[in-house]
Parts: sequence; structure tokens; C-alpha cells
Amino acid sequence: MACCDDFTRSQFLRQSIAKAGDGLPAIEPGMPTPAGTGLTRRSALLAGAGMFLTVYGADRLGFDAFDAGIAEAFGGPSQAVVVTIFLAGGIDGMSVLAPVSDPNYQALRSTTRLTDADTDPLTGYDALRWHKKAAALKALHDAGKVTIFPAISYDQPNQSHFTSRHFYEVGALDAAGSTGWLGRWLDVVGEVNNPIQGLSLGGQLSPMLASTRVAVSAADSPSGYDFPSPDVWMSEVTAAMTTGGFDHLGDPPAADAILAQARQAQRNAATLRSQLNTPLGTTTAPYPANNRLARNLRGLAQMLKAGLPIRACCLEGNGGFDTHTGQVASMPNDLESNCLAIAAFQAHLEAEGLADRVITWVWSEFGRRPYENDSQGTDHGAAGVGFVVGSKAAGGVVGEFPVLDSTGVDQNGNVRATSDFRGVYCSLLEDWLNFDAAMVIPGADVLPRYAVVSP
Repeated sequence: MACCDDFTRSQFLRQSIAKAGDGLPAIEPGMPTPAGTGLTRRSALLAGAGMFLTVYGADRLGFDAFDAGIAEAFGGPSQAVVVTIFLAGGIDGMSVLAPVSDPNYQALRSTTRLTDADTDPLTGYDALRWHKKAAALKALHDAGKVTIFPAISYDQPNQSHFTSRHFYEVGALDAAGSTGWLGRWLDVVGEVNNPIQGLSLGGQLSPMLASTRVAVSAADSPSGYDFPSPDVWMSEVTAAMTTGGFDHLGDPPAADAILAQARQAQRNAATLRSQLNTPLGTTTAPYPANNRLARNLRGLAQMLKAGLPIRACCLEGNGGFDTHTGQVASMPNDLESNCLAIAAFQAHLEAEGLADRVITWVWSEFGRRPYENDSQGTDHGAAGVGFVVGSKAAGGVVGEFPVLDSTGVDQNGNVRATSDFRGVYCSLLEDWLNFDAAMVIPGADVLPRYAVVSP
């Protein structure tokens, strides 16, 4: 699979956010700055012994809240949770849900088209058929646990990975947007001193969570909270260094204000490490092996089961879907690994009695064009596919998938949208989170609403 320069640049710049903390390298003129740039972040320890958790907005924290116990101090375990999973690169919706019966589709894709033999029926909607590698997600839809958006986008779609993703993250068609839609929601309903309320799993802060008032956090993985020491491997030594050393570095009093603040930060980091490490335990819930998304989702389910006050969690799916070349060979395995992980997470939530609390939004920055290119791939398009997953999902299909003729394809050769991602956000905010969408989404009063969750 070949990736375009725009996709590579987008990934690089976002990695730079997490590493630099205070800003980005120069961005090409006219490109938006990712939400969250400039957020201050406070790592747990000094150089050489860092914790794999980063707290953003820590300069605003009242750190004494940690001492009371984070799980007890903030909210209750019954709060609704939003999980987002980003499928990077612009997944080809027509290879997830294929319009097999449309002769235009068959004509436009001589090597990348799917047939009846490659697909399974989509319950309740004859115009599309599931890719067989999406069988795990199909099973959830058949059970009424997936709401499908087969042609989702926004007005005047932008085909840049960087820009289109930015719009989805900030919840607005605003190239200058500096906060994420979930971050703005947390700014209203969240706790100033609870960084785990908005959690990114994967090491980098999702711009969806970029806030202005409350703290949010990013971690490498659900089990990645530790105080590592370079070149020290003996367990008895590392244990002594942690419990007898690192954990108590912040204990001595300090008359100097700067030193006192540093010791307080160290004390809080040690407390947070203990709180986040000990309660998770183990689980026998089955998940696919060698699957990064599955590992992170399993850990998230364990954290929710432990009562940690997570209200929003953002993750990135497996693989990459910028399929300009060799799409038939590269896409199926990535599609299957993500669908298997999502299905395992849903089963785990149900087994733990958590399913009624969690809704998952699966999205990509855009879809692909109806016609294939000369490299047996597809190029950047407009309307793509999105899914709302959960026991409380409304199910069904929202918005027709258009016929691939002059009525359903625009003058630029892109699939016309039949739903707007901002309308999904408004609907989730109002029907799932019981919150006024106008406080978060610009122009919410004129955006559509969709049946995304069951009454």
C-alpha cells in the first residue's frame, strides 16, 4: 500500500504535538493547526525516568484531589462514556459496504470491485453488502447494535487527510479550531482535577479531547503506567527503586516554591501510578491475538470495570487505509482486525455489565472515489462510512447510499453525502450525553439530528 505525502505529513505533525508539547514545526500555508497545539503538558517524572502517562493542562490542576483517590473523587461508575476509534487514511466505504448491484459501481471498478461471492447481505438494506472480512461488525449490526452511516461527510468536502481529519476532530468546518468537540464538552461537564476523564490510548493526545479548562491525558496503553529506569532489569532492584525511591521523592518539605511544586508533582505522579496500576486485575474476556486495538480496548474495559472515572476515550484503529495502490491485497486484513477488536470489546462490555454505559463512534477522515485508479487502488474522495456501536445503538442505516451516477456523484467525481458528521455529534451529545449540542458544536441549530441511540 502506498501512502500519499499528505497522509505522511499529517501523521508526522501529530506525532510532533505529543513530543513537543508546546507547539508544532512549521505548517504549510493554509493548512490548519491541529487542535490542542500549545496545550501545556506535565509529565510524571524528570528526564530519564518518565511515566508513560502525560497529563495535559496540568498547570491548572489542584493536585490535592489525587490524594483523596481519583476513582472516589470524581463522578460515579454510572456515567455515560463515549469511545471514538479513528480508521486512519480514509477507508473505502465501498469496500466495507459495497453497492454490488449498482452497474455503475461494477463499471467504475474493474479490479477492486466486490461481487456477491465476496460479500454478505446487509440486513434491512438491499443496496449494499458487507465485505466478508467485516463479518464481526455485520453480526453486531444484525443484533441491532450498530447504526450505519454509509455516505457521511460535510459541506464542500476537503480531500486533504490533514484538513478533513481536523474538521472531524474539532467538530466544525473551522481550520483555526483549537479545541476538540469532546474537549469542549468536558470543559463544561468535567472536573478540573480529573485528567483521566478524557483519555487517549496510544501515547498521543487526540485533538478531539483538546480542552481549555479541564485536564485530559494520554497514555501509551492501559497498562503503560510505570517508573522505568534505563538499564535496570532486576525486579527486586526496580521494586526497591520505586517503592523506596521514586514514590517518596516528593515527600520532603521544601521552602523553595519551585522545588515544592516539583515535589508536589512527583508525589501526585506516584499516587496516580499506584491508583491506575493496582485495580485493573486480569480478565478472561476473549480478544484476537496480536491486535493493538484489541489490547487497548481490553484495557479500557478493565479500567471502566474498575470504576475509573473515564468519560471519553479516543483510540486509533489498526493499519492504514490510504489505499492508492494494491487495495484488494492490503485492505481486507486491516478491516478484519479492526472489526474483530470492536466486536470483542462489545462482548467484554456486555459480560461485565458495562454495555449500557458505552457508545463507540468509528470514523475516518473521508471515503474514496467511486472509480479506481491505474494502480489498482482508489484515491481520496468525500462521503465515507461511519458506525455508532453499542448495546444502546439505534441500529439500522441512516441516509441512503446514492446511486453512482450524476445524481449521486458530484462534479468532482466524489460520492455525495447523505449525512453530516456534525449531526452525529449533535445527536450523541443530546440523546446519549443529555447535553445541549449548541454549547459544543457551532451551528448546531441548523444541523440535522439522527437516530443514533435507542430511546
